[in-house]
Amino acid sequence: MDTPISRAEHEEFCRRMETELQRLEDENHRQNRRLELLEENVRQIGVLATSVEKLALSMEGMAKEQKQQGKRLEELEGRDGEKWRQVASHAFTTIVGALVGYVLLRLGIGI
Repeated sequence: MDTPISRAEHEEFCRRMETELQRLEDENHRQNRRLELLEENVRQIGVLATSVEKLALSMEGMAKEQKQQGKRLEELEGRDGEKWRQVASHAFTTIVGALVGYVLLRLGIGI
């Protein structure tokens, strides 16, 4: 059976409901703030991931360029060495030719 409640019981019930409602609102506010912070963190992680991806692509391009420069440098160094070998070969040939000519001249077989 339903029995009516007193005014004091009703006021106590209302006070408890208000307290519970305030607690729930505070909890909702706290959870909303946590969600905002998490969303901001996720956004920052996305920005960071994009930056890392761009950095990786940039480094990949730099590595390719460095490899190409290395090949060009080897080619240039080889070219200088080749030129030096040609100069030395020509100098040696000239010296040998001069010596042979001198010896032949001394032997009286000159042209």
